[in-house]
Amino acid sequence: MKKLFGTDGIRGIANREPITAEVAFHIGRTGAYLFKDKADPKILIGKDTRISGDMLEAALIAGICSAGVDVLRVGIAPTPVVAYLTRAYHANCGIVISASHNPFDHNGVKYIRGDGFKFSDSEEEEIERIYFENHSKDEWPTKENIGRVKELAGAIERYIDYIKNTLPPKFKLKGYKIVLDCANGASFMIAPRVFTELGAEIITINDKPNGININFNCGSVHPASLREEVLRQKADLGFSYDGDADRVIAVDEKGNIVDGDQIMAICALNLIKKTQLPNKTVATTLMSNIGFDRAIEKAGGKVIRTNIGDRYVLEMMKKVKTVLGGEQSGHIIFLQYSTTGDGLLTSLQLMKVLREEEKPLSNLTSVMEKYPQIILNYEVKDKERFFKNVCIKKFIKETEGELDGKGRIFVRASGTEPLIRILLEGEDKNKLEKISQDLREVIEKENI
Repeated sequence: MKKLFGTDGIRGIANREPITAEVAFHIGRTGAYLFKDKADPKILIGKDTRISGDMLEAALIAGICSAGVDVLRVGIAPTPVVAYLTRAYHANCGIVISASHNPFDHNGVKYIRGDGFKFSDSEEEEIERIYFENHSKDEWPTKENIGRVKELAGAIERYIDYIKNTLPPKFKLKGYKIVLDCANGASFMIAPRVFTELGAEIITINDKPNGININFNCGSVHPASLREEVLRQKADLGFSYDGDADRVIAVDEKGNIVDGDQIMAICALNLIKKTQLPNKTVATTLMSNIGFDRAIEKAGGKVIRTNIGDRYVLEMMKKVKTVLGGEQSGHIIFLQYSTTGDGLLTSLQLMKVLREEEKPLSNLTSVMEKYPQIILNYEVKDKERFFKNVCIKKFIKETEGELDGKGRIFVRASGTEPLIRILLEGEDKNKLEKISQDLREVIEKENI
């Protein structure tokens, strides 16, 4: 069982175990140990805008260089940019310092393989084995064998050129007025530049990071400010990214929030129509709306569901040989272009469909009827105790019987926070609200 890595890297409160400078130093050495015998080994590092990013970056770099491996330093960059640059610069692996959509006092360390894909469970377990067994204890090269740091000038431009080349030749967004919410995160320089270069009129909000305002009442988890700005500016639509910009949520011209399910449905149906979706199949998670399945099936397509997490979506996409998959949260993978969820790439692919269809976003979202959903998050002291609780288990079982195939209750533990997440879904919202109230009372009574 893994002791450091969760569902998306090593996560926690910055300057508390395991997100300390000391752990980062040794994790850096451990990663370097994997590649020390390769010819000209190098590890690429990028980070988001959190105040703790500098501390962790410095510690990781020190650890890597102390093991005799070079560092390619990108600076502030979204997770998908680090994944792309790791491939483009032929690094042995990449490291992202980010806690994604979490508050600023959290941070994390994610490993990316040389081919741009995230480390698998077994590869993360290997890093943990080396770390805990202290295999790198004798690896202290001296003289010219100590690793060096190279600043990657022009790396971001390389990514921008690449992402624009995923669009048709001479593709332009002239005539569109678009609001961008950068979540005071890693996309704050790149996203406005890409849309401006494509000819759109843009209004940018939450693009002044100060180290502590990342994701604060903004970004893809808090799309209300984007909605307000789209309506105020009478914009055609808006895009809201999270802290490391690997996910995106949109808002249409009427102020309706367009989530990852709807974005995937729009793009999938467009690909099916053009016979460009292999096997007419899309991969998504257990959290996706039932309405997503109905929309894809109506077009003759197929939806395959996986466990929560973009890594599991990606594994399924490879298994069934499809090119589109993602999550309701806005992590969407276009496998022919990217190895991970990429909010900016997803935005451009959606804009491509809007251009082709010549319809407003509100019109395109009508292809999918969303079933009412209620998502509840409960902070708990002991996740295991929650799942073993007899009263809670009894309530969940009775609820499943009450929904009788016309809805569902799905309960899971967060892999990155001390939370239990509960999804209620069905045809009747009033019924779901009554169930959620009763469930809240049961949980509070049990004092988990």
